[in-house]
Amino acid sequence: MTSKIAVADTTGGCDRQLGITRSLLGWGIVAGPVYLVAGLTQAFTRPGFDIGRHALSLLENGHLGWIQIGNFLLTGLMVVAGAIGVRRVLHPGRGGTAGPLLVGAYGAGVFLAGIFHADPTDGFPPGTPPGPGETTWHGLLHMASFGVGFLCLIAACFVVARGLSARGQRRSAWGSRVAGLALFACVVATFAAAGTTVALVALWAAVVLAWAWVTVVSARLMKEAGSAR
Repeated sequence: MTSKIAVADTTGGCDRQLGITRSLLGWGIVAGPVYLVAGLTQAFTRPGFDIGRHALSLLENGHLGWIQIGNFLLTGLMVVAGAIGVRRVLHPGRGGTAGPLLVGAYGAGVFLAGIFHADPTDGFPPGTPPGPGETTWHGLLHMASFGVGFLCLIAACFVVARGLSARGQRRSAWGSRVAGLALFACVVATFAAAGTTVALVALWAAVVLAWAWVTVVSARLMKEAGSAR
């Protein structure tokens, strides 16, 4: 009888731990879609916003800026939760410490980008003069938060790839490395062609690719967590 109870308790504990891990990874899965849907909905409905000229960060300005601010804060926290889930799956294996920390740093960067607002520029919000506009301390911190966050995510692509490879998921590992290289190329193009259409296209590509990587990796590890059980 005692043995049966012990087995039942162990199984129940495993189920609870698995449920927590899957819940955390679930936040990582939905963070990207939430960010992009909320951002693009505003991009196509906010007066004066031109998706061909403006970055989503500019949506933090104006009387409806609180929506994009909330988008940054919420999805940043989602990524941090997802990073904890990544650690619960990969730790203590290869990439199980540095990988989740780097993913969490990306989430922290997104969160801080919501605290430090982007500067109005290039005619948005309506009433803003055309051209680069004034650069403020919070605008600089906004760019720094995103910049550091992207660099951490690029590193995470390669570190997490080591963990995936060690688990025999070689295809996923190579996909993660390719995503890291593509992200790096997009970030370089954004800075190298600053102020041009090429830079904006590269920025959009980097944003979509970054969120796609977080979603795919979280989903892959959630599947592994369920299989491991």
